[in-house]
Amino acid sequence: MESTAHTARLEQAAGSDSRELDRVCEEVATTLFRDGVEPPFDVTSSDFASDPFLICADRYWRLRFLDRPSIATAAECSAWLSQHVSRDHRTEVLEKWSLGYAFITKDSVESATELSRAVEVIVSADTSAGDAAYFATLYHAGKLRSNFSFDELHQFMDSSLLALAAGVHRRTALFTALRAFAAFGSRAITSEHAIGLLDQAWSSPERTRHVVDICLNGIQAAMPFAGHGELLRDRAEEAVRDYPRDHMFHFRLASGLHMVRAYDAALDSINTALRYLPALGSRGSHKLLQEQFLNKRDLILEGRLRAELDGEHQRRLVEQESRHRENWERLEHELRRRGEEQDRAQREGQEAARANHVRSVELVAVFTSAIAFAVGSLQVTLTGSFSLRDRLALIGAWGIGHALFTLLIVGGTWLITRPRR
Repeated sequence: MESTAHTARLEQAAGSDSRELDRVCEEVATTLFRDGVEPPFDVTSSDFASDPFLICADRYWRLRFLDRPSIATAAECSAWLSQHVSRDHRTEVLEKWSLGYAFITKDSVESATELSRAVEVIVSADTSAGDAAYFATLYHAGKLRSNFSFDELHQFMDSSLLALAAGVHRRTALFTALRAFAAFGSRAITSEHAIGLLDQAWSSPERTRHVVDICLNGIQAAMPFAGHGELLRDRAEEAVRDYPRDHMFHFRLASGLHMVRAYDAALDSINTALRYLPALGSRGSHKLLQEQFLNKRDLILEGRLRAELDGEHQRRLVEQESRHRENWERLEHELRRRGEEQDRAQREGQEAARANHVRSVELVAVFTSAIAFAVGSLQVTLTGSFSLRDRLALIGAWGIGHALFTLLIVGGTWLITRPRR
């Protein structure tokens, strides 16, 4: 009877405004939790904004997980989900609940011993152990992801008994996305392997909004590698095209643009993320997200200002370098001109010295010839028995010979020492 009353009350709240709908769903969920009764109704949609039955069930299981954040609670939630949520909307609700409840209970990570005990209970419980193990795996992996425990998450997803018990669900895109997230943040795994897992999850036809979110989160949290910023930017752009009003994807895009120093575009993206950020949320803190977004905005503005200052500094360096180059070219020209003048003066001096030397040789040749002629003429004049006519003829021949000798010396000297180009 009481279950019928709860169902009727939720049906009446279906047409109410958001505040009234939220109040009624919260009251019914609190009553069910206090009485220890699971929601008795079925859920036929994945509309977390206006479906009163889904909202009430969401609030109820949120209370359950906050009260007992364990794998056992995850198994019980999985069993209820399998029985009461229609198959067409089960995947969306499963992913949102397992990862969302993991985030709000991330401070209560269970030990390996507790996980082993929980696996035994899940496997021996019923025939749907694979579904329960899958939900529980996502829940525990979501805690590790929220705490950025990359190596622990990698080990858990690859070799834990709980993850192995998930069976065929290990091949889902969400499971692969969590493995990619762990690989991106681990220092022991190469970025090539992480990108391979990312591509596998990203290209899956089963890719959901949560798969995209975990992939982008993994890229952003990754250890730096070549092409890191470009990869985040490109994948986030695709996510924004598919989910244009998703605040988290705009935030991831702003981060990618910030990494590649596209500051103006990054500022537009972070402003869009702030505009689409909802004021309330049962699995996340609006205040924390807003602080995270505003901090990213401040970093983008700081990078933008630094880029402007660096650009101005670079411009001044270029101008200074240009002035130095002009001064150096002017100095080189002046040095070259002075060098040419010195070379020309040196050549002129050398030519003048060579000309003086030639004149000296010519004068010596002339004087030598003159002296030889005088001595020879005097000897002819003072000695011998030649007639005056013969003496004059002999002196003339002697003079002509010396004149030819002088001309030969002077001409040869000029020929040898003349300027050449």
